[in-house]
Parts: sequence; C-alpha cells; structure tokens
Amino acid sequence: MKTKQKMLTSTILSMSLLTVMAGAAIAPALGIIKEHFASYPQILIQLIVSIPALFIIITNLFFLEISKHFRTRSIAICGLLLYVLSGVGCYFIDNIYALLIMRSFLGISVGLIMPLSTGLLAYYFPPESQARLMGLAAAMNQLGGVVATLLAGILANIKWNDSFLVYILGIVALIMVIIWLPNEQLDSKNKRGRNFEPRQLLKFHPSVIGMLLLMMIFFIFPTNFAITAKKVTRLSTTQVTMLMVGLDVIATIVGIMFGQLMNIFRKPMKYFSAIFFLLSYVCFITSKGSIEFLIIGCILSGIANGIGVPYLNTIASIKGGSNSATTVMPLLSASLYLGQFISPIIVTPIAQTIFGKNDIFAPYKIGVIICIIFIYQVWSTRHFQSLPPTEKNRIKQ
Repeated sequence: MKTKQKMLTSTILSMSLLTVMAGAAIAPALGIIKEHFASYPQILIQLIVSIPALFIIITNLFFLEISKHFRTRSIAICGLLLYVLSGVGCYFIDNIYALLIMRSFLGISVGLIMPLSTGLLAYYFPPESQARLMGLAAAMNQLGGVVATLLAGILANIKWNDSFLVYILGIVALIMVIIWLPNEQLDSKNKRGRNFEPRQLLKFHPSVIGMLLLMMIFFIFPTNFAITAKKVTRLSTTQVTMLMVGLDVIATIVGIMFGQLMNIFRKPMKYFSAIFFLLSYVCFITSKGSIEFLIIGCILSGIANGIGVPYLNTIASIKGGSNSATTVMPLLSASLYLGQFISPIIVTPIAQTIFGKNDIFAPYKIGVIICIIFIYQVWSTRHFQSLPPTEKNRIKQ
C-alpha cells in the first residue's frame, strides 16, 4: 500500500514538474528565435512565451465543466498527449503564426494539467499532509524551471527550434499517469461540489487575490533582472543566467523544506513571501552596481517564491477539501497565470510614469509598493482564520 501511495504521489508531482515549462522552457532561446524571425514584429516573438498563459487561464475557467464529463486519468492523458504533441510539434514548424497556434494548444494542455497537479493532492491525501505535499509540488515546479532553462539554452545553441525538444519530457509523466493514476470522478466524494457558485469565489478570494499579487510581484524579476544586472554590473550573460537559475534552485530547496517550515512558523508564515520579496527588491534598488547586493536579492526572491505558492495552495486545498481540484485549484491556476500575463503590462507603464523611463530600478520600486499592498491583503483577510479551527494545528511535516 505504501509503495502504491508513493507512486501515486510521484505521478501527481511529475505533472507539477511540467507546468512551469510552458513559458520557461523557451525563454532562453527567445533571442535566437527573434533572429530567425527577424522580419516579423517583436510582439509576435514575445507572444511565443506569453500566449500559453492566456490559454491556460481560459482552459482553467472551463475545468469544472470538463471534470463533470471526464475522469481524472482521461483528463490527464489528454492534457499530457496534447502537451507533448504541441510542444515538440513546434520543432517541425517554420511559420510564426503556425508556431503561435501550437503554443496556444500547449497552453490548453497545461490548463488541463495544472489543476490536477495540485488538486489531486487534496483529493487523495489528508489535510495534515497538505503543507508537505504542496511544498513538494512547488519544488517540482521550480525544478522543472531549472531543468527546462538549462536544457533549452543548450539545445537552442545547436539550432533555434531544437529548444522545443525539451517537451519530450512530458512522455515520462504520461507513462506514469497511464500506469498509476486512478480514473475517478473528481467530485464523487462530495456531490455538493458539482456546481460552481459565485460564493465559492468569495470563500477562496484571499488565496486567489493573493496568488495574483504574488505573481505580479515575482514576474518583475524575470522581466527586468537581466537588463538591470547587465547595466549596473560587468556580469556576462552566462553569469546573469546562472544567478537567475540559482533563484529557482533556492526556491526548489525551500519548497522541499516547506512542510517543516510551515510547522515551525505556522502563524507568521503568511507574511514571509511578501516580506522577503520586499527585502529582495530593496536590495536591487540599493545595489548601485554591487554584485553582492544582487546576489542577496536573488536569494531573498528565491526564498519568497519557494514559500508563496505552496502556502497559498496549502491554505486553499485545506479549505476546499477533496473538491479542491474542481473548485479552488482552477481559480488559483488562472490567477497565477493571469498575474504572470499582466505583470509587465501593468508594472512597466506605471513605473515609467511615476519614476521616469531612465530609472532602471523603477519596476522594483513598484514591486515594493505591491509588496506592501500584498502584506495588507494578507493581514486583512487571514489572521489564520481561513483554516477550519480543527485544522489549525494539524499542518505537520
């Protein structure tokens, strides 16, 4: 029984490993792809990375309806097949518009996989295991970013479209799902969870809004750090890349330790992510060419990211219970990718308007302001009352 449970856990976590790769896998190759499609507008090149997020959000909004008609393994197999075919399929395409269509299908596939990668942990495992498992899921997500970034960067140096071959990794998760994932109806444990109602959004809004703010804050880093580091230091592109990969490594380690951290810092944990991001961006703002400050800032951002996502998923999964996969997890997934999608659209214009176009640290200053808003949002909606009274002391390693 223990072996079967371990394989089920590994199968669910294998899907977490893939979800971040929707955009991260191609980011290192974007410069080379831009050179190949030099005659096309830059916005089309940028959409190669961002368009999956849009279709992930759309798919998540329909996930409850999908789960009414299809069982867990069927949804996972469909999502993973589409993931591999649309991801690797880009390798065979040399047309920018066809490429964007395939990337859109990739977004749909992740929209099917993402709620399962966290929601099934709440479905199959008791509340006292949620902190540890959500931490592991977040760690796998970060590890996927590390693996995808390194592999795609290496492959892209061979040929511009070789980076898309990284999506072959989805075959491993597909085989595991076929062998070990039960084919159940997600809402079979609680028929009251069949129909989504507006009051459910009100019930879960602390986590949903928190995830939106968290992703808006975090994505200030990947969209600005390379530019900032190159301008204020003499670091090479490779050194900057290693710093960014280092952040994912730290977030992975923190995710693995999350269950223990949640048990030790149960009450103040809700503030940690926002505070560490705030301190990180203060380090960037005050760095003035100091590599040490940039390194410290990256470490703090890694800690913040490693805590933020699993914390919000843990609280929401305990509150949502066994129906989390069809209620709160699609909402969190949509909120996560919406935050990624709108962060540069909102932060950059506001930063330039308030602090001017020549202030390279302006986005981080806006990040500090959003961190303060995030801290207030946490304070005004939590006080740890979001957990049922009987669950407050059950979050264990």
